[in-house]
Amino acid sequence: MAESSAWHRATAPDGTSFIRAGSGAPVLLIHGVGMNAAIWEPQIARMKDRWDVIAIDMLGHGQSPLPPANADLADYAAQAIRLLDHLAIGAVSIVGHSMGSLVGQEIALDAPERVRAVISLNAVFRRPADLAEAVRGRAAELNGVGNLSGTDATIARWFGDPVPAELAEAARMTRAALENVDPEGYARTYRLFAHADAAHVDRLPGLAMPALFMTGAEDRNSSPAMSAAMARLAPRGQCEVLEGERHMMAVASPEKVTRQITAFLESVDGGAGLQPAFDAGEFRRALGSFLTGVTIVTTIGAEGEPRGFTANSFTSVSLDPPLVLVCIAKKAMGHPVFLTSKGFAINVLSEGQKAASGVFASKAPDKFSAVEWRAGRTGSPLLDGSVAAFDCDLDQLVDAGDHSILIGRVRDFSHNGAQPLGYCRGAYVAPGLSQEALAAAPPDMEVGAILEDEGRVLFFETADGFHHLPAGRGLGTASDAKSLKGRLAASAVNAQLGFLFAVWDDTATPSRTHVYYRGSVDAPASGNSQVRLVDIDRIAQLRIADPAVRSMLARYARERMEDAFGVYVGNEIEGEVQPLARPAAQPAIRGRQA
Repeated sequence: MAESSAWHRATAPDGTSFIRAGSGAPVLLIHGVGMNAAIWEPQIARMKDRWDVIAIDMLGHGQSPLPPANADLADYAAQAIRLLDHLAIGAVSIVGHSMGSLVGQEIALDAPERVRAVISLNAVFRRPADLAEAVRGRAAELNGVGNLSGTDATIARWFGDPVPAELAEAARMTRAALENVDPEGYARTYRLFAHADAAHVDRLPGLAMPALFMTGAEDRNSSPAMSAAMARLAPRGQCEVLEGERHMMAVASPEKVTRQITAFLESVDGGAGLQPAFDAGEFRRALGSFLTGVTIVTTIGAEGEPRGFTANSFTSVSLDPPLVLVCIAKKAMGHPVFLTSKGFAINVLSEGQKAASGVFASKAPDKFSAVEWRAGRTGSPLLDGSVAAFDCDLDQLVDAGDHSILIGRVRDFSHNGAQPLGYCRGAYVAPGLSQEALAAAPPDMEVGAILEDEGRVLFFETADGFHHLPAGRGLGTASDAKSLKGRLAASAVNAQLGFLFAVWDDTATPSRTHVYYRGSVDAPASGNSQVRLVDIDRIAQLRIADPAVRSMLARYARERMEDAFGVYVGNEIEGEVQPLARPAAQPAIRGRQA
C-alpha cells in the first residue's frame, strides 16, 4: 500500500515504525496479525481532521523489529507505551483490530492512566473448542517461511470463497499486507494470538475506562457472542454488531466502521452514549406490534452462550429516550444471567412461533436449537420470524417483589405486518378473523390483501394500465391457482397476512363477499413486469377500476398515517369502520370506507 502525502511514516528510537497524521486528541490504531499500520489508511483519512492519529507497526510487522521468540501480550503493549513516551503523549484512545484489540486491552489493564477509551474491533474471547483447535492447528504449521496456500485460505476465511466483487479491492489490500509481512514475525505473533483468547477473562472487570467491543454479524472467528461477553464483563463496556460484516470490516466497509468509531470517541468527550436517531412514528408502530402478547427475551451469558425466556410482561416506557421494559421472575433459572447482562433483546412472537414460546417457557437444556436466530447490534439473539424485535442496552434494573424489572434503552428495532401471537386466560389466542375459517368459505368469496413493504403497497398492473390488489377466490393454498395464495405463489410473491381490514357484500351479486387483510411482503424479485410496489402517497394517482377498492385504499393511507387502523364491515355503499382501539364514548364511524 503506497504511503499517502496526507501523513508521514517515522521510526522511534527502538525501531518501531509508525504513521502519524492530523491533530487533536490522540488516537492509537493497532492492526491485527499479518497486517501493518497502512491498513488503517481509510480510518486515518476520515479521522485526521479531528484527531491526532497514530498507527503503529506491531513487533514483527511492517518495518518494526521482531518480537522475542516466545513473546507475550506485555511485549506488544510495552512497545506501544514506548512509542507514546517518545511522542510525549500522556493518555490516548486506542482502537485495536483482532490481535491489536488484545494488545489494546493489555495496555488499558496494565497502564489505565495512559488510556482514555478502548475500542476492540473483531476481538477474540474464549474461543469455542472447534475454533480454538483450528487456529492452534494453523499456528503449529507456521515455520517462519512464506505460505501462499495459507494466505489463500486466510483471504477465503475473511472475505468468502469466491471473494464477492464488491470486496475485491479490500481483499487485494489485505492480501498485499499478508504477502509482505515478515514470515518469522508473523509466525511468532500468530502463535501468541492462537492462545491469547483467554488472556483477559479474569481481568476485564477491571477495565475502568469506556470500552466498545464491535464486530461483524458474519464474523465466525470473532463472533458477536464474544464481543457481547466482553462488553458484559467490562464495567463501562458496550457491544456493537454490524450487520453483514466479516472479520476485515474496517477495510471492507471503512465508512460504516469509522462512523461507529468516531461516534464512540465523541461520546467519550461529550458524555453521550451511542444512540441512533429514531423515527418516532415507526418506533411507535413497532411497539404497537405487541398484542397482549408473548415475547422471548434473550441475551448472551458469561460464557458467550445464548440465553432466553418467555415473557408476556412487556411494555413501552418512553419514546424519548426510547425505553421498554420486561419482567423476569427471581426464581427463574436465567435470573442471575439477565441481572448481570449489559443488554438484552425482546422478540415479539408471531402466530407461527407458538412452539418456540413453549420451548423457552420450559427448562429445556438447549432452547436455541429449536429456533433460527442472528445476533443483533448488542450481540443479543434476534429470533427469525418475530413480528417485532427490540435490541436494548440495560438502562435500569428495578427490584419489584418476586420479579426484577429490566428497563432497556432501545438501540435498534424492526417490525413487520405479520399476525402476532396472543395469550389470554391461560391460552394462546389469534386476533382478527381466523384465516383458517376461510378454508370453508363460499367459492365465490373474494379474498384479497393490502401488502406493504417499507411504505410501498403491492399491486398487479394490467396491460391497459389499470392496477389491482392481489385477490382470488378464497384464501386457498399455493397450489390453487384461482385463490389468493395461489395467485401470490404464481407471481413469486412472498407475503404474510396480518389483520383483517375490510369485509363487504357485493350489492350487484348478493351472494358474493369481499374480505381484505392487511399484511407485509418481501420486495418481489425483479423480472415480473406485472408486479408493482407503489408508494402509499402515490396510490391516489393509480387507475383502479373498483370504486370500493379505491375507497378502501384511501382509508388505508389515512389510517396508516395516523397509525390507527380499523375494520370496515358493510357493503360497497354503506357500512361501519370499527376501530381496533377506540377511546371511551367514541361512536363507531358510519358511512363509506373513505
